[in-house]
Order: sequence, then structure tokens, then C-alpha cells
Amino acid sequence: MKHALLIFTKNLEEGKVKTRLAATIGTSAALSVYKELLLHTERNVRGVKANMTVLYSDYIAAGDMWDENSYSKAVQRGADLGERMRNAIYNAIARGNKRVAVIGSDCLQLTEEIIDESFRQLEYHDIVIGPAEDGGYYLIAMKSLHEDLFRNMVWSTSEVLKDTLSRCRDLNLSVYCLQEFNDIDTEADLIKASGKLFYGKETHD
Repeated sequence: MKHALLIFTKNLEEGKVKTRLAATIGTSAALSVYKELLLHTERNVRGVKANMTVLYSDYIAAGDMWDENSYSKAVQRGADLGERMRNAIYNAIARGNKRVAVIGSDCLQLTEEIIDESFRQLEYHDIVIGPAEDGGYYLIAMKSLHEDLFRNMVWSTSEVLKDTLSRCRDLNLSVYCLQEFNDIDTEADLIKASGKLFYGKETHD
């Protein structure tokens, strides 16, 4: 069985990552937090038995934490997140993969075991979703591309998960929900996930 894991990331550029977090701890600290999230994600997916592709927001970064011997690399293509995920899933299936999971790089609680569980549950369900506490999701997996789950969605809102599940019902798709986890988007998220801030706020004269 060919599985594909698609890892959506942003390029490590100050001021372009974790903007809501940066609003309270500063752009440099937010960049450091995001780098740690990327390193954490890489450590927790490297053992997954799947064809793994890192999809960068703007350009392919050579020589970073994603070893080219273990990960394929590509750039996200599309006008919004939905189109970018749809295109990535389409390409993965076109390459012969039978089960495809998409994750971001914002969840400290995501593990290899959770990803493996998503692939296993696709034996019994059409869609697997990892709910996020903010109303979105940290993982979505499927065996066939269901484009309606990605079209005309208002992303980065508390309604994404609710709307996705509603669309699944309308399409008569069976859904398995994984454990709910917390994405790291704000300072409050970081404190909740880690018990403390890893990085202090920037000070300005």
C-alpha cells in the first residue's frame, strides 16, 4: 500500500511566519518558535512509512532540516490554502499513492503514531480529520480527492472544521476524528501547549 504524507510549511523568513504570535512576542522570537516547530515536526514524522513531501510556501529551501534523501520537496501551488491542498493531494494520487495525509507544522502534539493511525483508519473511513482546538484541523487524510472539501472555504477561522464536517455529511463521506490537539498560532496557544514561553518577548527602546 502506497501512502503519501504531505507536509505544508512556510519558508523561514522573519516577519512572514507566525504573524499572530509575532504581534505579541516580536518577529524574531516568532521566527525562532516556528523553526523549533519545524524541527519538532521533522523529528516526529521521520519514522512514518510513507512517501513524504515537504511543500514550501514560496521556494524550495536546500540544506535545511528536511533531508533530501528522506523527503521530496515542492512549492505549494494555488490561490488559497484550499487550492494548494487540493493540488498537492491530486498530485500525490496521480503518482500512485492510495492514501494521502496532509499536515501542517504548527502542532507540538502531533506524533508518528497519530499519522500512522490516520492511514490505518482510511481502511474503514473515507476521511480522517485531526481536529484543532481553534476550530480548524491539524491533519486531513483521504483515499480519493474530494475537491468540495477545499473549495470556497473561509480559511483560518473557527468554522473550518465545522464546515468541513458538514460538507462530508452532504457528500455521504464517512469520517474518523482523531484526538483534538492545539495548533500554535498565538502566545496563549504556545503557553498552553508548552507550559511556558520558550522565547522571551522582544524589548524595544
